[in-house]
Amino acid sequence: VQLVESGGGLVQPGGSLRLSCAASGFTFSSYDMSWYRQAPGKERELVARITGDGGSISYVDSVKGRFTISRDNAKNSVSLRMNSLKPEDTAVYYCNARRGLYTPYWGQGTQVTVSS
Repeated sequence: VQLVESGGGLVQPGGSLRLSCAASGFTFSSYDMSWYRQAPGKERELVARITGDGGSISYVDSVKGRFTISRDNAKNSVSLRMNSLKPEDTAVYYCNARRGLYTPYWGQGTQVTVSS
């Protein structure tokens, strides 16, 4: 099983980034996919989640209206479009795959830094 994130980097406040996560080694469409983030000195938090069929999406309040999660089950990938980025969005962003009570899968993370 592999989850490989890409697309992180340094961006100015107000800018945009698009994170991608390429999945392999499991039945992608059967898993809910999520993006988490962890800032220095803080706990990892759930940012956005999308169900296996894409029919249900949820976001943490702090990113509603700015971030958009999407998935392509034909390409085994999930993305996070991040607009109007703020310094407080700075964190390592992780891709997560979850199915019921099974042990979830995690990617290695990608750094997002929002700074002028």
